[in-house]
Amino acid sequence: MLAIGVYFLLGGIWLTVLGGSPFYVLSGGFLLGTAWLLYKKSAYALLVYATLLLVTLVWALFERGLDFWSLVPRLDILGPLGLVLLLYVATGSLRAPVRVPMMFLSGTVVVGLAVLMVSTLHDPYDVAGTIDRPPVESGGPVASKDWTAWGGSGLGNHYSALTQITAENVKHLKLAWEFRTGDFRGASDSGETTNEATPLKIGNVLYTCSAHQIVFALDAATGRLKWKYDPHIVSRPEFQHLTCRGVSYHETKPGATTIDGVPAPQDCPERIFLPTNDARMIALDAETGKPCESFGQHGEISLKEYEDVTIPGFYEGTSPPVVTDQVLIMGGCVIDNWSTHEPSGAIRGFDIYTGKLLWAFDASNPDPNEMPSATHHFTPSSPNSWAVSAVDENLGLVYVPLGTQDPDIWGGNRTVASERYDSSLVALDVKTGKLRWSYQNVHHDLWDMDLPSQPALVDVTTAAGKVPAIYIPAKTGNIFVLDRRNGHLIVPAPETKVPQGAAPGDHLSPTQPFSDLSFRPRAILTDADMWGATSFDQLMCRIIFKRLRYEGPFTPPSTQGTLAYPGDVGMFEWGGVGIDPGRQIMIANPTSIPFVQRLVPRGPNNPAQPGATLPAGSETGVQPMFGTPFGVNLNVFLSPLGLPCMAPPWGTIAAVDLKTHKIVWQHRIGTIQDSSPVPLPIKVGTPMLGGPLVTAGGLAFLSSTLDDYIRAFDVRTGKMVWQDRLPAGGQSDPMSYEADGRQFIVTTDGGHQTFGTKMGDYIRAYTLQ
Repeated sequence: MLAIGVYFLLGGIWLTVLGGSPFYVLSGGFLLGTAWLLYKKSAYALLVYATLLLVTLVWALFERGLDFWSLVPRLDILGPLGLVLLLYVATGSLRAPVRVPMMFLSGTVVVGLAVLMVSTLHDPYDVAGTIDRPPVESGGPVASKDWTAWGGSGLGNHYSALTQITAENVKHLKLAWEFRTGDFRGASDSGETTNEATPLKIGNVLYTCSAHQIVFALDAATGRLKWKYDPHIVSRPEFQHLTCRGVSYHETKPGATTIDGVPAPQDCPERIFLPTNDARMIALDAETGKPCESFGQHGEISLKEYEDVTIPGFYEGTSPPVVTDQVLIMGGCVIDNWSTHEPSGAIRGFDIYTGKLLWAFDASNPDPNEMPSATHHFTPSSPNSWAVSAVDENLGLVYVPLGTQDPDIWGGNRTVASERYDSSLVALDVKTGKLRWSYQNVHHDLWDMDLPSQPALVDVTTAAGKVPAIYIPAKTGNIFVLDRRNGHLIVPAPETKVPQGAAPGDHLSPTQPFSDLSFRPRAILTDADMWGATSFDQLMCRIIFKRLRYEGPFTPPSTQGTLAYPGDVGMFEWGGVGIDPGRQIMIANPTSIPFVQRLVPRGPNNPAQPGATLPAGSETGVQPMFGTPFGVNLNVFLSPLGLPCMAPPWGTIAAVDLKTHKIVWQHRIGTIQDSSPVPLPIKVGTPMLGGPLVTAGGLAFLSSTLDDYIRAFDVRTGKMVWQDRLPAGGQSDPMSYEADGRQFIVTTDGGHQTFGTKMGDYIRAYTLQ
């Protein structure tokens, strides 16, 4: 009692001086009083402690209401101590009279337990609702047996029009086959080795890839290997990523020509395109797995051409390219926060048959379409696009989500030209690469709030009639909804004032766009929102929080340390959203994890120029940002015990009605079963990496939670109707197809090194049995 009382008193004084809750000073005083009375063997110790328990319960309910997971760290030390006191009394160690004090303490403990039990029946973050809307046949594409692109199609809806598996029969879903790639992380590989692939299904064949970009062609009905291709990538520990999110497919149509009007080559009538982490693009014959000789040099082209910076791993192909009839369109991942002189993120269009460079969109170049040559290279550190793009071939537009000009967290030396398209969605002409329109999701982005997800294209009904829309999920939690023909807003996104006070030498935009369709936090965090496994680390989280700079979204980075919420990972990430175009429903799985951004001035341990040692492959920790006055230390906002300092839920699944653009239902998803010393399936709502699959059968499938499960949800209510245990982390987007008259659900289960899920090498397919 004495030790805990001293801890609470001293910590409480610190917190109070910082402007936080004075409760811990009060509780420390009560605990010290209890300790003194126990030392004197006075039964009044029970009265003092019971009063503390009662005050704590009232305070906890005042701060967080009947939120079980927020009540636990406020009561998990004091409550059990009350039980210990009751046992102490039972030994007769205290002087009489003890009957009344013991009854008071017993009653207080019982009330506390009753409140906790009641709180388990109520989730203040849960949104209950129903979208009981039958599918409309004209609302979506014709039912396809295949899955022809990473997002199902170039539209990026992550939607299957198959209806065999429904909410009523999904309980009969069983594992049909399992394939193991045999590809595991090696000693020379990146610390961020991940398995994030979503397979394609064409005809009777499933095409997928593993972390080392090895391509596998499998029989879609049985999972038996047909062929595999190993590009033998050069992998190094300093690579920021080692992953393959998928491959792309192209079929040569009868009478096809190149964009120059020349008849298409006869070899490789069906092609698989593979981007690699060592900056190559490889074209393979879909039938045999052999390189297509007509493409580039013996089947491959370099993505380092016309780059000033060619350090291995500084430019990586982590996401599959966009495929159109004649043009192959590729972005790429550029290393974060290394320097102001990094590879260009220029978007490029290649002849789909020969690999010839047709056009470029170099966002930082005053003339973004200027073609490179021996005397003109792409602009270093130009904004890149590491996520998957979407395409509307009827409009002739490719929709590319862009990042920021590196480094991410300080931008005092960026030019107006280099920032025109930072953190923007650009709509480019497929054949020429010329800009049709753009929309910037963050102005002068200093928070790494790039657009991380594949946009989704769907026609929606508005007051003006049916409109071809584009849905743009952002790290900020906003979902921007625009007319994809011209970039005009469908859902308002008014410019709103944001915090000011940039770091020395930098500046800020006075406003940022806030979409009316958003999962962003609606209230500014306070120390009452802090969490922890116990009262001890919750107190420390409150102190850490009050020592950071935080004034709400877009609080600028600082040497003091800034709480960035939403954090660098973002509320939306590369997994995207799923849309049922017939029912006009969107399924989203936002994540809420704050980060701490601390600018580090140049000094003896933070040199201004790179030395001989290259950085370790990581997106957290100290990042050098050479060429600026600061480095930056980026970390998840964690307690001293390594748990999130913000209270759960950290991940939810939700449905949006596309007719009203309102959130209809939202539920926490994911348990601590695979991330806690106590391996119990306790649902808290965990972070996720990977997005949903939506089917015309009225289901949403998700496998990306921190625990190793694949789950199915009824899209009408969000009720979970099926789940299955996975052998490894499922940080990928599931997909669906038909083979031999059966609908399959397929997921890649290989884990994510830095996310902390179990690593593996599994491709698993489910069907009704």
